Amino acid sequence: MKFHHQGYVSGDPRIQPAQGSGIDRPTDLPDRVDVLIVGAGPAGILAAAQLAQFPDIDTRIVERRCGRLEVGQADGIQPRSVETFQAFGFADRIVAEGCLIVETAFWKPDPQAPERIVRTSRVLEDPNGVSEFPHITVNQARVLDYFAEAMANAPTRMAPDWGLEFQDLQVADAGEYPVTVTLVHSGGPRKGQTRRVRARYVVGADGAHSRVRGAIGCTPSGDSSNHAWGVMDVLAVTDFPDIRVKCAIQSQQNGSILLIPREGGHMVRFYVDLGDVDPSARAAVRQTTVEQTIARAQKIMHPYTLDVREVAWYSVYEVGHRVCDRFDDVPAGHAGQRAPRVFIAGDASHTHSAKAGQGMNVSMQDGFNLGWKLAHVLQGRSPARLLSTYSTERQRIGQDIIAFDKRWASIMAKPPGEARDTSELEQGYLQITEFAQGFMTQYQPSMITGSAQHQALATGYPIGKRFRSARATRVADGAALQIGHEARADGRWRLYVFADAAPAGADSAVKTLADWLAHSPQSPVRGFTPAGLDANAWFELKLI
Repeated sequence: MKFHHQGYVSGDPRIQPAQGSGIDRPTDLPDRVDVLIVGAGPAGILAAAQLAQFPDIDTRIVERRCGRLEVGQADGIQPRSVETFQAFGFADRIVAEGCLIVETAFWKPDPQAPERIVRTSRVLEDPNGVSEFPHITVNQARVLDYFAEAMANAPTRMAPDWGLEFQDLQVADAGEYPVTVTLVHSGGPRKGQTRRVRARYVVGADGAHSRVRGAIGCTPSGDSSNHAWGVMDVLAVTDFPDIRVKCAIQSQQNGSILLIPREGGHMVRFYVDLGDVDPSARAAVRQTTVEQTIARAQKIMHPYTLDVREVAWYSVYEVGHRVCDRFDDVPAGHAGQRAPRVFIAGDASHTHSAKAGQGMNVSMQDGFNLGWKLAHVLQGRSPARLLSTYSTERQRIGQDIIAFDKRWASIMAKPPGEARDTSELEQGYLQITEFAQGFMTQYQPSMITGSAQHQALATGYPIGKRFRSARATRVADGAALQIGHEARADGRWRLYVFADAAPAGADSAVKTLADWLAHSPQSPVRGFTPAGLDANAWFELKLI
């Protein structure tokens, strides 16, 4: 019974009964915790939402802000992220709230009159149907709200501890709680007072200027492109026909714009090309006013008019591409000699431009990758060396993102006259689409990812990549559903068995597998599921 496994429940089925650390959860931060997460941004809050599902694990998440994020920052939600939202139960709600991005329109100088722009082509966002979910735009604040709701509805009743800023940490060589973290109250009646908390593990998701990263000696390496962009969310009156379409706009002499329609049907985000930056005078470009950026946008969009009536948010940034050589506290020369205790995720471990729509999306996948692994180790399901796979897997993804971002940023910044051919921008966009959507991630063989020895048996599911959903009919009631939508972020392993064509009741390979899973001492279901728990407590089986 999907919602009534333990009897009839008349309340909201999304609210799970409080258990473990969620019963009489202290409002003040304890002196000892299993996991301390620093930073309630996309990476940190997703890891917290995952760990909130485990009532026997005491997790706390601290944030230097004194309350929820309200406006600004990231907005692009790629389909892979929406698939992740489905695992937490809110994909449909956030898609309904967001602005659907169906296609990208490309605008370039008119060959007959280069001082004006014309639409040259349109490209579908997902022409190959890689995902059943769309690309949407939703303010980062709302994404964080949904994860906060998932945390609050979880058995642990978790909520961020606002107004606590990270200062420093020390990692002891031994002890049950080897990491000692020093925090300071950043607001409220205790502003300026320090707190010390001991933890088994610490996750630093505290942004591009991460103090956790500095405390464990990680240094981001990379460079800046010496190119600046102004970004603004605006309400405007315009005769530009594609104002509600994602657009890449290139002018002849005034630079480029990446235009992103926002949720709600009225607001639009502009990424406006501010040109090259003198490395010796970087501070000057950051002083560019919103009025100057609007004027630049108006020149780029000629002959169309742009009358900005209100600016909801504005910032100036220089494109930087940096990634750390490791995402945990184990020095390179000591890898494999001990398990990590401190991790960095999101912008603390990799930074890139905003135009590619990767920052929030990749950061959330960092948190998702790490959260369940911490839970498995803390619950004794897996050895501590599992935690080393986080840095190995995600650091390579960070490098791939930087390479992708450099390519896309250079294509966007290149004047049309310097392009090899007139369709270079469109061709570059098509080549990076699947990567940008989050579907090119493929982890290498490890203790949890097999080799490609038997890949030929299931060519449609590349080993190391995300499980692609497909539509199927549920035998019990004839309902059409997506296979992937049945999985939840509950820390269980999934076994998907694609049945052969044997008649009902006859011997088959599936029956042989079922007997082995149920009775063999080598069966993972029998060998690892603790006595007294349901047979599907640690493993969920689906027969297709």
